[in-house]
Amino acid sequence: MSIQNMASAAKAASIQMAALDGDIKNKALKAIAGALLSNKEAIIKANSNDLIRSEQESLELPLLKRLKFDEHKIAEVIEGINSLIGLAEPVGQTLMSTELDQGLELYKVSCPIGVIGIIFESRPDALVQIATLCLKSGNAVLLKGGREAKETNKILAEIIEEATIKAVIPQGWIQLLETREDVSEMLKLDDYIDLIIPRGSNAFVKYILQNSNIPVLGHADGICHCYVDGEADLKQAISIVNDSKTQYVAVCNATETLLVHQAIAKEFLPLVKAELDKSNVIIYGCENTLKVIECEPASNESYATEYLDYAISVKVVKNVEEAIEHINHYGSGHTDAIITENNAIANQFMTLVDAGNVFLNCSTRFSDGFKYGFGAEVGISTNKIHARGPVGLDGLLIYKYKMIGKGHIAKDYSEGIKSFTHKKLDGPFHID
Repeated sequence: MSIQNMASAAKAASIQMAALDGDIKNKALKAIAGALLSNKEAIIKANSNDLIRSEQESLELPLLKRLKFDEHKIAEVIEGINSLIGLAEPVGQTLMSTELDQGLELYKVSCPIGVIGIIFESRPDALVQIATLCLKSGNAVLLKGGREAKETNKILAEIIEEATIKAVIPQGWIQLLETREDVSEMLKLDDYIDLIIPRGSNAFVKYILQNSNIPVLGHADGICHCYVDGEADLKQAISIVNDSKTQYVAVCNATETLLVHQAIAKEFLPLVKAELDKSNVIIYGCENTLKVIECEPASNESYATEYLDYAISVKVVKNVEEAIEHINHYGSGHTDAIITENNAIANQFMTLVDAGNVFLNCSTRFSDGFKYGFGAEVGISTNKIHARGPVGLDGLLIYKYKMIGKGHIAKDYSEGIKSFTHKKLDGPFHID
């Protein structure tokens, strides 16, 4: 089937999906969870083939870690699906209701976006998360994963499609693209596709923006920061920084740069180095860092690097203002954290740092749709429009205005025969 035919089928399915009852969608999600569990051996075998091939092709270690989809990962995605089932129905919710005049009522009601094209990296769990979020939000989806995971993605898409069609979800709602040429074709299909969500580097997102007329919701680099303030609890700071860096390094919410206030640098840096050394983390430090601990010299390029590995850049800063300036210059707008006991400084940091997620006294690893209670996520948006931060169900919805009248005509208002009341109404959209 051509990419245009795939997109056309998805478009047709999306119209039907917009009207699906929440119970039907939840039953389909339950069917997906059951099908993944009953087919786990076949999934793991396909993933093993991808891992063996990727190792032979010398795929980088962080990407190999992302690629692995074992029994533990399958259990995690099933847990995510069950969490998604437990969330309230997102479609058809009344966001605003206004009486324009007696008998003339205006409602703002949530609805699906339509057809979403999503390009993501070599993480098979992302395919399941994205597909199930699109289903719950009533959207059709075209998926393109990394070529490293082609066998795993293929079997997952087949399992999901078969399970949902049996659960009376319209055929064609999920489509799997397989090549880069498929992506190039997809970018031309603005008559069929309503939104593109690319997950990858800033350069990749820019490429998508420059080569398509379809709206793009960018999911770019995760150059995340921890700033340890001069008034931080150092024991707490060591724990947070270590977790932010080492709990799982191959993800976009892992910390890549540590900023340390000069007042506590001599005391803190040896302590945090000792903790990071336990995981063999390579440290790239500024001149002032090199004066305190033994590490590799950092460059401007170091601070612009998303390592996705056991490596971290460190810089000693004069104050919170310099930390904020550094983050806003080098950061990707993903997730940044401050560790401090000073509430005024914390407020300043959280107000002025330009990122989708800004944390106080906790790990950057909490920046995640599942941890936020969204059920799952299609990614972390570094955009400033439509959706920002972890994109769950809300980020896959738009709205429409629905108006109900009783023979009302605009002429009566333009000629002063009638006037608007604009009263707020209580209650959801309904047609008597």
